[in-house]
Amino acid sequence: MERLNGEIRDREKTMRGLKKMDTPILKGYQIYHNFIREHEALKGQTPAERCGIIVEGKNKWKTLIENASKEN
Repeated sequence: MERLNGEIRDREKTMRGLKKMDTPILKGYQIYHNFIREHEALKGQTPAERCGIIVEGKNKWKTLIENASKEN
């Protein structure tokens, strides 16, 4: 959580703050940290992988978008 907050603060500096409270940037960072970014403390796994959620494929962003857009 601290790393995520630090990255958001760093991004805010270059963007000169968040223009809207409902910006998709915050949700994007959360998704990146939970499903795509490997964590050293988790021995190279993402938090999702540690919980048993496996995102397959080389392009994890594309896979997440494809899975989210599928109808059940």
